[in-house]
Parts: sequence; structure tokens; C-alpha cells
Amino acid sequence: MIVSLIFEDSALNIFIITFISIFTLGLVGWFISKDAEDDLSQKDGFIIITFFWLVLSVAGSMPFILIGMPLIDAFFESMSGITTTGATVISNLSALPESILFYRQLLQWMGGMGLIVLAIAVMPLLGIGGGQLYKTEIPGAMNDQKLTPRIKETAQALWLIYLVLTVLCAIFYYFAGMSWFDAISHSLSTVSIGGFSTHNESIGYFNNGLVEAVCITFMLLSALSFTLHYFAFYMKKPFKYLQDPELKFFISILLVIFSISVMVNLFTLNSEASIRELLFHTVSIVTTTGFAIGDTSQWNPSIGFLLLIGAFIGACSGSVGGGIKSWRVMIMINYAYINLQKMIHPNAVISLKIGTKNVENDVASSVWGFFSIYVISFIILLLGLVVTGLDFESSFSAIGACLNNLGPGLGEVSQTYETVSPAGKGILSFAMILGRLEIFTLLVLFTPAFWRG
Repeated sequence: MIVSLIFEDSALNIFIITFISIFTLGLVGWFISKDAEDDLSQKDGFIIITFFWLVLSVAGSMPFILIGMPLIDAFFESMSGITTTGATVISNLSALPESILFYRQLLQWMGGMGLIVLAIAVMPLLGIGGGQLYKTEIPGAMNDQKLTPRIKETAQALWLIYLVLTVLCAIFYYFAGMSWFDAISHSLSTVSIGGFSTHNESIGYFNNGLVEAVCITFMLLSALSFTLHYFAFYMKKPFKYLQDPELKFFISILLVIFSISVMVNLFTLNSEASIRELLFHTVSIVTTTGFAIGDTSQWNPSIGFLLLIGAFIGACSGSVGGGIKSWRVMIMINYAYINLQKMIHPNAVISLKIGTKNVENDVASSVWGFFSIYVISFIILLLGLVVTGLDFESSFSAIGACLNNLGPGLGEVSQTYETVSPAGKGILSFAMILGRLEIFTLLVLFTPAFWRG
């Protein structure tokens, strides 16, 4: 509602109705539960975290419904924003009021910060999601101790880092050539690694090298673990960046994918990708942001699939990015290598290390278990989407893009998801929240043992 008042456009009534409806429901919920005194259990934690995103997505869809979008499209757009996926069903953004455009950006920004607090401050305490990581002392991750003695202080510290990055991003965007509206709007979706834009052409609308440089810089900063930012700025340990093996691995993946893309582009006839476009899209897709500056449909298809593989690897742990996460991929690669060595030297005692720190076997096993469930989930969702009538290339990339919270895919979904069937949008919405909650947190709710315990 405040957003609409600021922009003084026609959407004021939409936000007033939304505010009154949500406030009323919230008030009813508060009256029902205000006298509850029971402490929350771990089981409650699973339910709360899942419904956190589900309820926010339903509530967030109301303005879209009130501007005339079908229910499934409104829910899809809201879920995409809250989970910072960046997939959209809107083909003509210029037709929307500025307040609605800004509202889309705010959805991503709020969802991104919610993820940071949950991933770093809440999930480790419950032992869910990415919590296995915090049992180790891997540099760049956290151990069993919170960043600060109390979770409230941890959340405040993370919020401040997130807010400072957003403000700096907006200022740099403005001085790079954006208007204040576009600068603030895009800073919200850049720092959240969301990928929503106020223009149909995304960042390519500006055709400005400085804008792209700012975007690349802040996409990279947001793709790094916010634990590293905390150590660098709160504890005055900037060398943590240089010592972190996950950061080194993540940058190496970016460089390898970019180099291969350049080589494929050079040796391919009729490929129209420039080095500038390849660099931008490599960072944008591997960080799972989803911004674009050109028409990737004119590129060699192998480049698109290569970048999509990079998105499967994803950003660093404790960041706003999606994907499997770089630390998990590091552990899987090292664990596989150790097993190969043991086949050659059966009596050798070889420990799994990331950097200088040992990783326990149960952590490595749980990572491989996560990967197995991830692949199985991907295959089941892919089959479901193909059954809805979408072609295989589009289905494969759509599931990959939504499960990794990337956004744009290939084929029919390279620009928008408008042509996907209602059933397909439902499947993709489920894939978004599944990926955002890192598989286990959501799937555990579907096990009979969870409800019997």
C-alpha cells in the first residue's frame, strides 16, 4: 500500500484490499494462538519453515490476482518472487503500474533475506536443510556455534549486511546510468539473486557496460557465503575470503564454464554471442540470478546447456543463491576421488578434507544422499512436466531452472513461462519451493513416520 502511495498510480485500491485481507487473517490467527505456551519442537520447525514460504506465496499472489491474473499464474509469479527464482509468466512488463513492478522486486528481496536467516541462523539449530555443513569446521561455513550468542543478534547482523549491499548496489546502479526507480528496483533483485526486472529485456534494456559491471559485481558478492561477509566486516577478518576453499572452487567453476563457452562460441558458425554477453550470462546463470543482456536463443544450444549445468552446481553455502551448492559438489568430488584411491590402495587410511579441515564420513554420506534425492526429484518432476505436453528441451530446462531457483530456461521458457499449462505451472511452483528448502525440509513432511512420531 505504501508502495502505491509513493508512485501515485492506479494500483492503490489493490494494495488496500490486500492489506486489509491479510491483516484480518493475521489478526484471527493471532487470537487463536495467543495463549499457546508450548515450546516449538524440531518437528514444528519443519512445518513452520515449509509453510513460511507457502503462506507468503499465497498472500503475495493477491495483488496479481486483483490486477486480473489467473489464480495459478498469480501464485506462480508470487512463488517465483518469494523463492528468488525469477521465472515469470508476464510477457509485457511495461503494461504494469510502477507500484506492481516494484512490488515484484520487493517479493524477491524479502524472500532472499528470509533464506539467509533460515540457512545460517535457524536451519543449523534444527539440524535440517543444509545443517549437515555446520557439523564441520569447513572454512566459509559455520560450526555448531552461531555467529553471535543469540539468534536474534545473528539475524540482525545478517539483515544489516544484506541492507548495506542493497543500498550500495542501488547507488552504483544510479551512477552507472539507471534512474533511481530502476536502480532501487534492480538492486532488490540483484542482491537477492532473484532476477526480476522492470523491463522485458532485463538488464539488456540499458545496453550499458557500467550497469552490467555493477550487476556482475553484486551478483558475485551475493553468491558468496554471508558468513564470509560477517567475518570480513564484523570481525575484521577480510582474509577469510582468500582462505575459503568453497569460494575458490566457485570462482574456478565460473572461469571453467566461461572459458568453455568462449571456445564453443569461437568454433561455432553463425553464433552471435559476444565475449561480453558470455561473461555476463555465465555469472548470472551460475549464481542462479537469471538476468539477461541478449537473446540466448541465437547461441549454440550447447552453451545454454553448459550454463544450465553451472546453475545445478550453484552458489556458495549460506548465500542467497540456489543450486546444489558448491560445498556439496566439493565434498562429492573429493569423496569419489578418495574411494577411487582406496580401490587402488585398499589398506590406505585416507581422510576427506576440504581445505585444511577434515569432513566426517556421515557428512559426506548425507551429501551423497541429498544428491540422490535431488536427482530422483528432478526425474519425477521432469516426467510430470513432459506429460503436461511441454517439449523435452523446455521441460528439462524448466525443471532445472525452477529446482535451482534460476528462472529462465531454454526453448519455450527462455523468456517467460506464459505458455506452460496450468498443471505445468503447479509442478514448477512445487519445484521452486522444493529447491529453495533444499529438498529434505519439504519431502520429510510427506513421510508417514514424520506424522506418527
